[in-house]
Parts: sequence; C-alpha cells; structure tokens
Amino acid sequence: MARRSEHSQEEIKKMVLKAAETIVIEEGFSELKVRKVAMEIGYTVGSIYMVFDNMADLIMHVKGKTLDDISDQLQQLITDEKAEKVIELLAKRYATFADQHYNRWNMIFEHHLADDAVVPDWYQKKVDGIFGLIEFQFQRLSATHNEKQQKMAARTLWSGVHGICALSLTGKMDLLGSNNMNETVALLVENFIKGWMNNN
Repeated sequence: MARRSEHSQEEIKKMVLKAAETIVIEEGFSELKVRKVAMEIGYTVGSIYMVFDNMADLIMHVKGKTLDDISDQLQQLITDEKAEKVIELLAKRYATFADQHYNRWNMIFEHHLADDAVVPDWYQKKVDGIFGLIEFQFQRLSATHNEKQQKMAARTLWSGVHGICALSLTGKMDLLGSNNMNETVALLVENFIKGWMNNN
C-alpha cells in the first residue's frame, strides 16, 4: 500500500481519476466503486476522500473529463465551411465518439444526481461549451432567427442526434428500419436545418 507522503494530493487526484476512468472504460460505470479505485492506485479509501468530497464528486470529475474530450474532438471541426456542413460533421463526430468510447459516453447520461444535488458550475460550463459550438453554427445559418430560437434549435437537433446514438449503440436501430448511424444522423441534420430555415 502506497503512503500519502509518496505523492502530493494533486498527484493522487490524477491517479484516482485515471483509475476510475479505466474502470469505466473496461468494465462500465456500474463497476465504478471507491474500493476498487483505491485498490487500483494502492491507497486507502480515506485517501481518495482527501482529494474528492465523496463518490458523487469523483463521478462528476470523470464525466467532466469525458466532456472535455468530446469538446476537443468537436472543436477540431470548427472551420469556415458552410454552417450546414459543419453541423453535419459535428454530429457525425459526436456519434463516432459515442461509438468508440461507449462506456465513457454512456456514463454521462447513466449517472443521475441525487434529487437534492446541484450541478456544479464548472460542470455546467463544460456542457454549455459543447452546446455553444453548435449554437454558433446556427447563428451563422440565420440572422433572422433570434438568439433564443438559435439556441433552442441547436439543443433540439442535438437531442435528436443523441437519441439516434442511444438507439444505435444499444442495438435498437433495427426496430426503426435503419442500421446505419451516420447516415441517419446526416439525414436528421439535413432535414432539420431545411425545416428550421423555412420557419422564419
């Protein structure tokens, strides 16, 4: 068992996050247990609670790391191409991330805060940052829609993209008569934008 003096609290925090993320990747969110994390890093459970308030705090940080990685992937696609094309590329990249990192992606939505819990400001900023990338493209699409309409359109479309990912990655797309996630996402984006642009 490692001793606390061997690592700083910041180092322990990074070790805990890495171990927790690895457990989620390899075994799924349901297997993320504080004792398992402690065993992986060679520290006590008490040491983990010196760097995280509780298990919920640790989970939020693991989810936050996934949001950072999604954001990094999407930001690579922000170019001066037509907004319609950028939105399609963003949606496809999101679907690809969900496919390639399913356990991490699914954890974001599988974990629910307690009824009396409040989403931390730092976490909400990460969520809003991702939506902001899509909202900006809707601003580019149409100056005749106000900011509220642009924001609503971006988040509504993304809910649809997310739904396609969830159905596809849980093997339920066949029930809809489709088995190609990217084609379905592209079709949704194309037709949603057409409808939204005509709704002035």
